Amino acid sequence: MSESRETAGSPVSTQAPPETSAGEGPITVSPSVYRRLMSGFSGFAAAMLACLVVVGFVLLVTPRRNPNAIPQVDYRANLNGLVAIAPFTVQAPQGLDPKWYPTSSRLTGRANGPVGWHLGFYTPGKQYAALEESGERADGSDGFVARMTSQGRPDGSLQVSGAAWDKTFRKDKNQRSLVRRLPGVTLVVTGTASYEELATLAGSLRPQPKQHS
Repeated sequence: MSESRETAGSPVSTQAPPETSAGEGPITVSPSVYRRLMSGFSGFAAAMLACLVVVGFVLLVTPRRNPNAIPQVDYRANLNGLVAIAPFTVQAPQGLDPKWYPTSSRLTGRANGPVGWHLGFYTPGKQYAALEESGERADGSDGFVARMTSQGRPDGSLQVSGAAWDKTFRKDKNQRSLVRRLPGVTLVVTGTASYEELATLAGSLRPQPKQHS
C-alpha cells in the first residue's frame, strides 16, 4: 500500500519495503572472512589428525598382556630349601606334562617345629590342584589332614602307582583330596580338579635325596 502526502507543496510517495521471511535468501560472506574460517578449520582438522596418528602408533607399539596367560612360579628354590631342612624324606612331582602350570609355592614352619610345603598347579583340565606336605600332626579336628581337606568327608580309597591313598570330598567347596601318610610326613593332594587329575599329580611324586656337601 502506498500513500501520497504533500510536503512543501509537492506530493511524496512512501512505500514500505517488501517483507522477507526468516531463512530466505543466501547469506553473503566476504572472501576475507571465508578465508579466515576455512584456514582455522583446516588447522584444527590437521591437529586432530596428527593426534590420532600419534595415539594409533602408541597403541600399535604398546605390548598388550594376554588375558589368558597363566602366571607361573619356579619352585626349585623352595624344594631345595625343604630338602635341606626337613627331617623327613621330601616328595616332589617329576615328569608332569608341561600343561601343568605351577602357580604358587611356599614353605611353612617355625624354628624347632614342623615344616611343610605348599605347591599349587593350574591343571590341564583348567582346575586347581595342590600338593600339601608337612611333618606336623596329621589327625585330629585341627590336624593337618582336616585343615588341608577343609574337613572333607571320607570318600573311599584310590590306588595310585601301587600305593593306597584315602579319598575325601567337600561338596560345598567342590574340593576333592587324596591323603597318604608316610613315616614322618603326610601328603595331601587336593583341589577342584577331578580325582583322575589328582591321581596324576600324586603318581608323579618322587622321593628327593638329601644333598651332601
